[in-house]
Amino acid sequence: MISSDLDSATLDRPANYEKRHYQRYHWLPWLVIGVLAGGGFVWFVNRGSGEVIASETAVQGPPPRPVEVTRLTAGEGVRSVDLIGQVEARTSATVRSQTSGVVQQILVEPGDAVSAGATIAVLDDTDQRLALSRAQANLASERSILAELEVGTRPEIIEQRRALLKSAQAREEETQDNLQRTQELVSVGALAERSLIEARAAVDDAQASRLEAAAALAEATAGPRVEEIAAQQAIVAANQAAVDQTQLALSRTRIQATTDGDVESRVANVGDYIEAGDPILALVNRSDLDVFLEIPEALASRVTPGLTVNLTARALPDWQGQAAIVGVIPTANEASRRKQVRLQLENPPAGLLPGMAIQGALELTSDTPGFIISRDALVQRAGAWVVFAVTDEQAQEIEVELVADMGETVSIFSDQLQDGQSIVVRGSEGLQDSVAVNVIGMFE
Repeated sequence: MISSDLDSATLDRPANYEKRHYQRYHWLPWLVIGVLAGGGFVWFVNRGSGEVIASETAVQGPPPRPVEVTRLTAGEGVRSVDLIGQVEARTSATVRSQTSGVVQQILVEPGDAVSAGATIAVLDDTDQRLALSRAQANLASERSILAELEVGTRPEIIEQRRALLKSAQAREEETQDNLQRTQELVSVGALAERSLIEARAAVDDAQASRLEAAAALAEATAGPRVEEIAAQQAIVAANQAAVDQTQLALSRTRIQATTDGDVESRVANVGDYIEAGDPILALVNRSDLDVFLEIPEALASRVTPGLTVNLTARALPDWQGQAAIVGVIPTANEASRRKQVRLQLENPPAGLLPGMAIQGALELTSDTPGFIISRDALVQRAGAWVVFAVTDEQAQEIEVELVADMGETVSIFSDQLQDGQSIVVRGSEGLQDSVAVNVIGMFE
């Protein structure tokens, strides 16, 4: 019985197995088909979206460049012109002798400071003192004569002249009597004709003496005339001038400084004989200085008195000064062919000396109208200067002329520039014309 049951079960197994196997796995093909279909759908969707993104990217291009801009401002450009020149003393003098003599003393040496009127040298004054003594003696004599004329003739002199007149009259009478006797003797032949001639000559001499004595008495009695007093006064004045002249010559033996300054050099030495006009030493005033600067020919017509120049000197690296142009030299320098200007330097530093080199910086406004902008806005392309303006969120390349370089700012010009225009200041590196930009800030 058992074996029969086993055989029947064994015989029935294949049919049942295949039925259950079919029931268990009949959905598997449909699963495979679904997976394949889903994968294809996802691939299709991804492919389509990638094409859309690629298409949008190709249309939009690179993102806008971030830049900072500033507003363009109209204004005059200021150009700084470098000048060179030298310092010169406004006051300098060569002290010369005004009289002749031998140098006895030199009282100063090169580098010494002297004041106007100070004695710097002494000459031998022996000749001048002798001349002064003679002039003073002559003056005293002429003054005495003038005093007599102004006081009048003394009585005793009048009496003396009366006595002289009487004596002359008596002598004249005596010669007249002698002439009469001689004539009688000659007429009778007692005397020669020559005796008569001598007698007449004696009468003439006696008459002349009487007339002279009479005139002297009349003069003494009448007193001096106005003309005589005036003539004597003129003589006294001339002698006084001679005394003054000799006194001046004596004073000039002590040679004095004509101005304040420092002794630059000494020419004469002790023992030298010098003539009037010979140099003794040279003085220069170091506190009274002028600056002479050379102006380029192109700017000669624009430089006028009143302009201020900033000054520096290599010898004084820590010093900076200012001075105004006070004059334009009407001729050009023979060596450089440039015009020179003169500046008056007030309160110069102690170390600045005549002959030193000096530099100047002159600021001149430009004749060309322009716009003031930060130096960072300039970009050099192919040897030219350009800036980028922002118009409708795009960069516009504009070639400009550099009018003036003022350090942090510059003055530029172009017909395409306008006041208030937005100009790229930061972010212009590599920027090209018509490129989209994104303004992210305003530069002040």
